[in-house]
Amino acid sequence: MAYTLVTANRNYSSWSLRPWVLMKQLGIPFIDRMEPFAQATNYAAFRAFSPTGQVPALIDGERTIWDSMGIVLYLADRREGVWPQDPAARAFAQCAAAEMHSGFATLRNDCPMNVGVRVETHLPSAALGRDIARLSELWGEGLARFGGPFLAGSAFTAVDAFFAPVAFRVRTYGLDVGPAARGWVDHMLALPAMLEWEGAALAETWREESHEADVGAAGRIVEDHRAV
Repeated sequence: MAYTLVTANRNYSSWSLRPWVLMKQLGIPFIDRMEPFAQATNYAAFRAFSPTGQVPALIDGERTIWDSMGIVLYLADRREGVWPQDPAARAFAQCAAAEMHSGFATLRNDCPMNVGVRVETHLPSAALGRDIARLSELWGEGLARFGGPFLAGSAFTAVDAFFAPVAFRVRTYGLDVGPAARGWVDHMLALPAMLEWEGAALAETWREESHEADVGAAGRIVEDHRAV
């Protein structure tokens, strides 16, 4: 029986992207089920398939696995390639993914994911500047230590999936992460799975008011590539 992965809008749902792009890149079969953000609060509706009332959720028969980190750990127990095999690369990848999962709060808040637009941001706060500097440092470390083109070596693994939404954010908001880190961003954005996600995001015609307001608060939209 194939997994079912429940996600939300391609344009907005950064947490959904993580397991989706991981499973796509690793060739893990799944039924792709999307439950769009119909309103600012979707808790009650999403509780029908997720105990937290949030996406993503992975359904494996009678078992539901929730949270992007929980899903990745579950898949790693059942599939090689989720984490690097090299012990040093594996340790780095797991720490970096955990840091993304629990940190970078200012980046999340000040630069919400919106795949289809380009934003001229307000002057970044000192806190956002620290998050961007840490991204550059962290990505640069992984690329230098393990040889690239992915963050923990030559193969796409879960650490790349965890930072995949940030690749879209870097482009949307024109964030300066430095040349080495920008090379990883460009490589990620050219992956078939990322292009597939982006294509679906651009094709979406609905807009959710609160997500649009969050982007408007971040700066001025100068390009909008989404379908009308």
